[in-house]
Amino acid sequence: MLDDVTGDDVDDALVAYQSLPDGRFSDPARKVGPGRSTATVNRFRQSATRFFAHAARECWVQADPMLWAAPPARVRGGLRVARTALSAAAAQALLSTTAQPAASPASRSDQHLALRDRLVLALLLVLGPRVSELAGADLVDFAREPGRTRWRIVGKGGSVRTVDLSPPLAATLEDYLTGLRPRLAALRPHDDDAQRALLLTWRGRRADPQTIRGLLARTVERMPAAYRRPATPHALRHTTATLLVAQGWDVKVVAELLGHASIATTGVYLDRIEGELAAAIRAHPLSGSLDARAQGPAAGPGS
Repeated sequence: MLDDVTGDDVDDALVAYQSLPDGRFSDPARKVGPGRSTATVNRFRQSATRFFAHAARECWVQADPMLWAAPPARVRGGLRVARTALSAAAAQALLSTTAQPAASPASRSDQHLALRDRLVLALLLVLGPRVSELAGADLVDFAREPGRTRWRIVGKGGSVRTVDLSPPLAATLEDYLTGLRPRLAALRPHDDDAQRALLLTWRGRRADPQTIRGLLARTVERMPAAYRRPATPHALRHTTATLLVAQGWDVKVVAELLGHASIATTGVYLDRIEGELAAAIRAHPLSGSLDARAQGPAAGPGS
């Protein structure tokens, strides 16, 4: 009976739920794998909280047991390294890597995708779109006019924002559209979705988010060892925000670029900039007052 459920029962259920293998990262047949994350358990707890709140309003229970359950666990730590921003030097190295031929050339000409890969990484680093927004981009979303190219980005919930491509980025887009995409599109002439899509795979199909993640992982493997570390498309989105703010751009402008409704959301994307704290301390307006050499010997009270 619901009335028999206590706060301790809720705690026991949550512990048991967390200890079960996460089906996304385990072998269901063997029933092994990592337990569920704190965030996943907290979402499950939130569902239970809503259920018992409704039960209390409907008088199914005399008291809400969630009032006596342990508080939700805090999610500790920051983002995984693979999801944090690259430094400016690492971002430059990543882009430069796309301009170099792969160590093992593809065996077929339609698998030479350097122009596409360079465009993908340039768009991710310069404009910071979500990977789903990039994968879902169609040719008609790009307005290409002499001296100006704009991208109409369809974001979360059907929201739309339009961003201008810089001249180098527009040139990278033109290189792909004129040099590689026609060959890829010719592989599937009757696939309407492929004919609409901006990004295509070597088989001529629309590139999905997993394709984009894969090409990024392959490019990272070819980066100079000094800059190489795991990175996801989300990390490049963080990189866009962090580097623009480091250059002095207003957070509101960055929020508009990323498609955030609130600058509070954008703030989460601003990873710490190396050396920024030390520079701020050096520039503090009172720092000069502490330099005894600049002030000279202090005058005595009787002088």
